[in-house]
Amino acid sequence: MEIRLGYVAMSLEVKDCSPSKTITLKSLDKLPDKESQLFHLRKLTETNLNNTLRLLYHNASLGIEVFRLTSKLVPMATHPISQGFDYTNEFNDLFLKIGTYIKEKGFRVSAHPDHFTVLNTPKEDVLSASIKDLQYHHKLFQAMGLPNSSLVLHVGGSYGNKERGLERFAENLDKLPLPLRDRIIVENDDKSYTAEEVLTLCQRVKLPMVLDYHHYLCNKGPFPLEELISDIFKTWKGQIPKVHISSPKNEKHFRHHADFIDVTQFMNFIEIIQGKAANLDIMIEAKAKDTALLKLLSELKKVQGISVGPGAKIKIK
Repeated sequence: MEIRLGYVAMSLEVKDCSPSKTITLKSLDKLPDKESQLFHLRKLTETNLNNTLRLLYHNASLGIEVFRLTSKLVPMATHPISQGFDYTNEFNDLFLKIGTYIKEKGFRVSAHPDHFTVLNTPKEDVLSASIKDLQYHHKLFQAMGLPNSSLVLHVGGSYGNKERGLERFAENLDKLPLPLRDRIIVENDDKSYTAEEVLTLCQRVKLPMVLDYHHYLCNKGPFPLEELISDIFKTWKGQIPKVHISSPKNEKHFRHHADFIDVTQFMNFIEIIQGKAANLDIMIEAKAKDTALLKLLSELKKVQGISVGPGAKIKIK
Protein backbone atom coordinates (compact mmCIF):
# COMPACT_ATOMS: atom_id res chain seq x y z
CA MET A 1 0.00 0.00 0.00
CA GLU A 2 1.42 3.38 -1.02
CA ILE A 3 0.30 6.59 0.68
CA ARG A 4 0.98 10.18 -0.36
CA LEU A 5 0.91 12.81 2.39
CA GLY A 6 -0.10 16.42 1.89
CA TYR A 7 -0.90 19.55 3.88
CA VAL A 8 -3.24 22.52 3.88
CA ALA A 9 -2.81 25.90 2.19
CA MET A 10 0.06 27.53 4.15
CA SER A 11 3.72 26.76 4.76
CA LEU A 12 5.66 27.30 7.95
CA GLU A 13 8.87 26.33 6.14
CA VAL A 14 8.74 29.06 3.46
CA LYS A 15 8.91 32.56 4.89
CA ASP A 16 6.62 35.42 3.88
CA CYS A 17 4.66 33.24 1.49
CA SER A 18 1.02 33.57 2.50
CA PRO A 19 -1.39 32.84 -0.38
CA SER A 20 -4.25 34.22 1.74
CA LYS A 21 -3.41 37.90 2.11
CA THR A 22 -6.62 39.85 2.47
CA ILE A 23 -8.18 43.10 3.65
CA THR A 24 -11.23 43.89 5.71
CA LEU A 25 -14.29 45.53 4.26
CA LYS A 26 -13.83 48.33 6.80
CA SER A 27 -10.33 49.05 5.47
CA LEU A 28 -11.51 48.98 1.85
CA ASP A 29 -14.29 51.41 2.69
CA LYS A 30 -11.68 53.90 3.93
CA LEU A 31 -10.08 54.09 0.47
CA PRO A 32 -11.05 57.20 -1.49
CA ASP A 33 -12.83 55.62 -4.47
CA LYS A 34 -13.81 52.44 -6.30
CA GLU A 35 -10.68 52.54 -8.45
CA SER A 36 -8.46 52.52 -5.35
CA GLN A 37 -10.42 49.63 -3.86
CA LEU A 38 -10.08 47.49 -6.98
CA PHE A 39 -6.39 48.37 -7.31
CA HIS A 40 -5.81 47.08 -3.78
CA LEU A 41 -7.74 43.87 -4.45
CA ARG A 42 -5.73 43.34 -7.64
CA LYS A 43 -2.39 43.71 -5.84
CA LEU A 44 -3.44 41.30 -3.09
CA THR A 45 -4.66 38.75 -5.65
CA GLU A 46 -1.42 38.98 -7.62
CA THR A 47 0.60 38.44 -4.43
CA ASN A 48 -1.55 35.45 -3.44
CA LEU A 49 -1.20 33.82 -6.85
CA ASN A 50 2.56 34.32 -6.94
CA ASN A 51 2.88 32.93 -3.41
CA THR A 52 0.81 29.92 -4.47
CA LEU A 53 3.36 29.26 -7.19
CA ARG A 54 6.17 29.55 -4.65
CA LEU A 55 4.42 27.02 -2.42
CA LEU A 56 4.03 24.62 -5.33
CA TYR A 57 7.74 24.94 -6.13
CA HIS A 58 8.47 24.24 -2.45
CA ASN A 59 6.20 21.20 -2.49
CA ALA A 60 7.85 19.87 -5.64
CA SER A 61 11.29 20.21 -4.04
CA LEU A 62 10.14 18.01 -1.15
CA GLY A 63 8.09 15.55 -3.21
CA ILE A 64 4.80 16.70 -1.66
CA GLU A 65 2.12 15.97 -4.25
CA VAL A 66 -1.10 16.48 -2.24
CA PHE A 67 -2.05 20.07 -1.41
CA ARG A 68 -5.12 22.09 -0.52
CA LEU A 69 -5.36 25.53 -2.08
CA THR A 70 -6.59 28.36 0.09
CA SER A 71 -10.11 29.65 -0.46
CA LYS A 72 -8.80 33.21 -0.04
CA LEU A 73 -6.81 33.45 -3.28
CA VAL A 74 -8.99 36.35 -4.40
CA PRO A 75 -9.98 38.58 -1.47
CA MET A 76 -13.63 39.67 -1.39
CA ALA A 77 -14.29 37.73 -4.59
CA THR A 78 -17.95 37.05 -3.77
CA HIS A 79 -18.65 40.46 -2.19
CA PRO A 80 -20.35 43.21 -4.21
CA ILE A 81 -17.38 45.49 -3.53
CA SER A 82 -15.31 43.41 -5.99
CA GLN A 83 -17.74 44.07 -8.85
CA GLY A 84 -15.72 45.13 -11.88
CA PHE A 85 -12.73 42.97 -10.95
CA ASP A 86 -12.57 40.26 -13.62
CA TYR A 87 -9.80 38.40 -11.83
CA THR A 88 -9.64 35.26 -13.96
CA ASN A 89 -9.22 37.26 -17.17
CA GLU A 90 -6.93 39.90 -15.70
CA PHE A 91 -4.61 37.22 -14.27
CA ASN A 92 -5.28 34.60 -16.93
CA ASP A 93 -1.60 33.90 -17.57
CA LEU A 94 -0.82 33.47 -13.88
CA PHE A 95 -3.77 31.13 -13.30
CA LEU A 96 -2.74 29.02 -16.29
CA LYS A 97 0.87 28.97 -15.09
CA ILE A 98 -0.28 27.57 -11.75
CA GLY A 99 -2.53 24.98 -13.37
CA THR A 100 0.11 23.92 -15.88
CA TYR A 101 2.66 23.39 -13.12
CA ILE A 102 0.16 21.37 -11.07
CA LYS A 103 -0.51 19.08 -14.04
CA GLU A 104 3.17 18.85 -14.97
CA LYS A 105 4.10 17.67 -11.47
CA GLY A 106 1.11 15.35 -11.04
CA PHE A 107 -0.13 17.19 -7.96
CA ARG A 108 -3.52 16.44 -6.46
CA VAL A 109 -5.02 19.76 -5.40
CA SER A 110 -8.35 20.53 -3.81
CA ALA A 111 -10.11 23.29 -1.91
CA HIS A 112 -12.33 23.33 1.17
CA PRO A 113 -14.89 26.17 1.13
CA ASP A 114 -15.43 27.82 4.49
CA HIS A 115 -17.91 26.62 7.09
CA PHE A 116 -20.55 29.15 6.00
CA THR A 117 -20.89 27.36 2.65
CA VAL A 118 -23.78 25.06 3.56
CA LEU A 119 -25.86 23.19 1.00
CA ASN A 120 -28.40 21.77 3.42
CA THR A 121 -29.46 25.11 4.88
CA PRO A 122 -33.23 25.79 5.05
CA LYS A 123 -32.57 29.50 4.41
CA GLU A 124 -32.68 30.65 0.80
CA ASP A 125 -30.28 33.56 1.34
CA VAL A 126 -27.67 31.26 2.92
CA LEU A 127 -28.11 28.76 0.10
CA SER A 128 -27.69 31.51 -2.50
CA ALA A 129 -24.48 32.72 -0.83
CA SER A 130 -23.22 29.13 -0.57
CA ILE A 131 -23.78 28.46 -4.26
CA LYS A 132 -22.05 31.74 -5.10
CA ASP A 133 -19.04 30.66 -3.07
CA LEU A 134 -18.94 27.25 -4.76
CA GLN A 135 -19.11 28.96 -8.16
CA TYR A 136 -16.14 31.13 -7.15
CA HIS A 137 -14.06 28.03 -6.32
CA HIS A 138 -15.16 26.34 -9.53
CA LYS A 139 -14.15 29.44 -11.47
CA LEU A 140 -10.65 29.34 -9.94
CA PHE A 141 -10.12 25.74 -10.99
CA GLN A 142 -11.50 26.45 -14.45
CA ALA A 143 -9.05 29.34 -14.84
CA MET A 144 -6.23 26.96 -13.90
CA GLY A 145 -7.42 24.39 -16.41
CA LEU A 146 -8.08 21.81 -13.68
CA PRO A 147 -11.35 19.99 -14.48
CA ASN A 148 -10.90 17.25 -11.86
CA SER A 149 -9.88 19.18 -8.75
CA SER A 150 -12.40 18.73 -5.97
CA LEU A 151 -14.25 20.83 -3.39
CA VAL A 152 -14.66 19.34 0.08
CA LEU A 153 -17.95 20.05 1.85
CA HIS A 154 -19.55 19.02 5.11
CA VAL A 155 -23.23 18.13 5.01
CA GLY A 156 -24.04 21.12 7.22
CA GLY A 157 -26.27 21.56 10.27
CA SER A 158 -28.85 19.16 11.58
CA TYR A 159 -31.44 21.94 12.09
CA GLY A 160 -33.39 19.75 14.50
CA ASN A 161 -34.02 17.03 11.91
CA LYS A 162 -30.98 15.19 10.56
CA GLU A 163 -32.92 13.10 8.08
CA ARG A 164 -34.47 16.19 6.54
CA GLY A 165 -31.04 17.84 6.55
CA LEU A 166 -29.63 14.98 4.49
CA GLU A 167 -32.56 15.14 2.08
CA ARG A 168 -32.17 18.89 1.67
CA PHE A 169 -28.45 18.46 0.89
CA ALA A 170 -29.37 16.06 -1.94
CA GLU A 171 -32.08 18.38 -3.23
CA ASN A 172 -29.86 21.45 -3.26
CA LEU A 173 -26.94 19.51 -4.71
CA ASP A 174 -29.08 18.84 -7.77
CA LYS A 175 -29.53 22.60 -8.25
CA LEU A 176 -25.83 22.92 -9.10
CA PRO A 177 -24.68 22.78 -12.73
CA LEU A 178 -23.08 19.41 -13.49
CA PRO A 179 -19.44 20.57 -13.87
CA LEU A 180 -19.66 22.13 -10.40
CA ARG A 181 -21.66 19.29 -8.86
CA ASP A 182 -19.06 16.82 -10.06
CA ARG A 183 -16.37 18.59 -8.04
CA ILE A 184 -18.13 18.04 -4.69
CA ILE A 185 -16.83 15.46 -2.23
CA VAL A 186 -18.40 15.12 1.21
CA GLU A 187 -16.72 14.82 4.62
CA ASN A 188 -18.03 13.52 7.93
CA ASP A 189 -17.96 16.07 10.74
CA ASP A 190 -17.12 16.14 14.43
CA LYS A 191 -20.55 17.00 15.82
CA SER A 192 -23.53 16.32 13.56
CA TYR A 193 -23.19 13.83 10.72
CA THR A 194 -21.34 10.60 11.42
CA ALA A 195 -19.20 8.66 8.97
CA GLU A 196 -22.03 6.15 8.45
CA GLU A 197 -24.58 8.90 7.74
CA VAL A 198 -22.29 10.63 5.25
CA LEU A 199 -21.45 7.31 3.61
CA THR A 200 -25.16 6.58 3.10
CA LEU A 201 -25.64 10.05 1.63
CA CYS A 202 -22.67 9.67 -0.74
CA GLN A 203 -23.94 6.31 -1.93
CA ARG A 204 -27.31 7.90 -2.60
CA VAL A 205 -26.07 10.97 -4.51
CA LYS A 206 -23.09 9.16 -6.06
CA LEU A 207 -20.36 11.41 -4.69
CA PRO A 208 -17.01 10.41 -3.14
CA MET A 209 -16.71 10.50 0.64
CA VAL A 210 -13.68 12.00 2.37
CA LEU A 211 -13.18 10.24 5.67
CA ASP A 212 -11.89 12.52 8.42
CA TYR A 213 -10.42 10.18 11.04
CA HIS A 214 -10.25 12.80 13.80
CA HIS A 215 -13.89 13.70 13.20
CA TYR A 216 -14.75 10.01 13.34
CA LEU A 217 -13.11 9.77 16.77
CA CYS A 218 -15.12 12.79 17.93
CA ASN A 219 -18.42 11.57 16.50
CA LYS A 220 -18.27 7.82 16.05
CA GLY A 221 -21.87 6.79 15.71
CA PRO A 222 -22.91 3.15 16.20
CA PHE A 223 -20.64 1.59 13.56
CA PRO A 224 -16.92 0.85 13.98
CA LEU A 225 -14.73 2.24 11.23
CA GLU A 226 -13.57 -1.27 10.34
CA GLU A 227 -17.11 -1.99 9.09
CA LEU A 228 -17.33 1.20 7.02
CA ILE A 229 -13.93 1.75 5.47
CA SER A 230 -14.25 -0.56 2.44
CA ASP A 231 -17.56 1.00 1.42
CA ILE A 232 -16.16 4.50 1.98
CA PHE A 233 -13.28 3.77 -0.39
CA LYS A 234 -15.70 2.30 -2.96
CA THR A 235 -17.43 5.69 -3.28
CA TRP A 236 -14.31 6.87 -5.14
CA LYS A 237 -15.12 4.53 -8.05
CA GLY A 238 -11.58 3.74 -9.13
CA GLN A 239 -10.01 7.05 -8.07
CA ILE A 240 -7.42 7.09 -5.31
CA PRO A 241 -9.37 7.70 -2.07
CA LYS A 242 -8.47 10.68 0.08
CA VAL A 243 -8.75 10.97 3.86
CA HIS A 244 -8.03 13.68 6.41
CA ILE A 245 -5.86 13.14 9.47
CA SER A 246 -5.38 15.41 12.46
CA SER A 247 -4.71 14.83 16.14
CA PRO A 248 -6.68 16.26 19.06
CA LYS A 249 -5.09 19.16 20.89
CA ASN A 250 -5.69 17.46 24.26
CA GLU A 251 -8.42 15.55 26.09
CA LYS A 252 -10.20 18.73 27.18
CA HIS A 253 -10.13 20.24 23.69
CA PHE A 254 -10.44 16.99 21.78
CA ARG A 255 -12.10 18.50 18.72
CA HIS A 256 -9.35 21.11 18.25
CA HIS A 257 -6.44 20.32 15.93
CA ALA A 258 -3.02 19.85 17.48
CA ASP A 259 0.11 21.43 16.05
CA PHE A 260 1.49 18.04 15.02
CA ILE A 261 0.33 14.50 14.26
CA ASP A 262 0.46 11.84 16.96
CA VAL A 263 2.34 9.04 15.24
CA THR A 264 0.67 6.37 17.42
CA GLN A 265 -2.78 7.60 16.41
CA PHE A 266 -1.63 7.69 12.79
CA MET A 267 -0.50 4.08 12.96
CA ASN A 268 -3.78 3.08 14.62
CA PHE A 269 -5.52 4.42 11.54
CA ILE A 270 -3.10 2.62 9.21
CA GLU A 271 -3.91 -0.68 10.93
CA ILE A 272 -7.62 -0.13 10.26
CA ILE A 273 -7.24 0.68 6.58
CA GLN A 274 -4.36 -1.61 5.67
CA GLY A 275 -5.24 -3.82 2.74
CA LYS A 276 -8.45 -1.90 1.97
CA ALA A 277 -6.89 0.12 -0.89
CA ALA A 278 -3.77 -0.14 -3.02
CA ASN A 279 -3.12 3.59 -2.87
CA LEU A 280 -4.29 6.39 -0.62
CA ASP A 281 -3.82 10.15 -0.26
CA ILE A 282 -3.82 11.61 3.24
CA MET A 283 -4.30 15.32 3.93
CA ILE A 284 -2.53 16.33 7.13
CA GLU A 285 -4.68 18.90 8.95
CA ALA A 286 -2.25 20.07 11.61
CA LYS A 287 -1.63 23.63 12.74
CA ALA A 288 2.07 23.27 11.97
CA LYS A 289 1.23 22.61 8.31
CA ASP A 290 4.18 21.30 6.27
CA THR A 291 6.41 21.30 9.35
CA ALA A 292 4.02 18.76 10.89
CA LEU A 293 4.12 16.66 7.72
CA LEU A 294 7.92 16.60 7.69
CA LYS A 295 8.04 15.73 11.39
CA LEU A 296 5.62 12.84 10.84
CA LEU A 297 7.73 11.50 7.97
CA SER A 298 10.80 11.62 10.22
CA GLU A 299 8.99 9.71 12.98
CA LEU A 300 7.60 7.13 10.56
CA LYS A 301 11.15 6.22 9.52
CA LYS A 302 11.51 4.62 12.96
CA VAL A 303 8.33 2.52 12.64
CA GLN A 304 8.75 -1.11 11.69
CA GLY A 305 6.93 -2.06 8.50
CA ILE A 306 6.96 1.48 7.09
CA SER A 307 9.15 2.58 4.21
CA VAL A 308 9.45 6.36 3.80
CA GLY A 309 10.11 8.12 0.51
CA PRO A 310 10.82 9.21 -2.06
CA GLY A 311 9.38 12.56 -1.09
CA ALA A 312 6.24 12.66 1.04
CA LYS A 313 5.28 9.04 0.37
CA ILE A 314 5.19 6.00 2.59
CA LYS A 315 4.79 2.34 1.78
CA ILE A 316 3.23 -0.19 4.10
CA LYS A 317 5.26 -3.39 3.85
